[in-house]
Amino acid sequence: MTPSQIPDVIVQARPLTSEGSAILIGFPGSGLVGSIALSYMVEKLGFESIGTMTSKYFPPMAMMSEGVIAVPVRIYEKEKFVAILADIPIHPQICYEVSNAILDWLAPFKVSEVVTLAGIITNEPEKRVFSVATEKSLLDRLSESAIRLPIGSISGIASSILTECKIRGIPGIGLLGETINAPDPRAAAKTVDVLNILYDLQIETAGLIEQAEEIEAQMHRLAEDVQTAEEQPVRKEPQLPMYG
Repeated sequence: MTPSQIPDVIVQARPLTSEGSAILIGFPGSGLVGSIALSYMVEKLGFESIGTMTSKYFPPMAMMSEGVIAVPVRIYEKEKFVAILADIPIHPQICYEVSNAILDWLAPFKVSEVVTLAGIITNEPEKRVFSVATEKSLLDRLSESAIRLPIGSISGIASSILTECKIRGIPGIGLLGETINAPDPRAAAKTVDVLNILYDLQIETAGLIEQAEEIEAQMHRLAEDVQTAEEQPVRKEPQLPMYG
């Protein structure tokens, strides 16, 4: 196979165990809300790894834990749920290809719906969760747990996936956790709370709140260090005379 014949995106995974699964997708974005929330859910519910997704256009990086490499985009399954979890952001120029690769792979399994998890940056201190969907009836299911986004636009891989769902007639939901532009476990916890209500799950989020408190403490210490450094006088080396 020549380089030009290699697919833009390759999904390598075993077939799903059943039809009608709900597909949860979390890629890094604002506040890392989607990836933090979905990673937490996968760990707490004990999802099984079933495959990976790679691309010649993905950035050349891999995460590791205790020295063991993890493929940047991984696929997991647990009963009627499938999780597609990523450690890398998707460049806007390949969002279309990634979205189509995911939905093409899912096509034979007649999934019930696709849910994208992401963040939305606002100027408010609250940690609300907003919702968008491909059909009004899907928003009605979220009326008690998320705020319907009245107008505007979303971008990135989540928007590409939901647009492709709309085109293909696949029910699609987008959950957007209100966040700041920094890792935000609190926003991820609120997003998990919405998933708990939507699917009648029992995922406790105390671990995410503890992470948030640790990050906030680190940010506070960093701010103090920066302030201390700014208050210190700058010491300039004495100018030495030049001879020549």
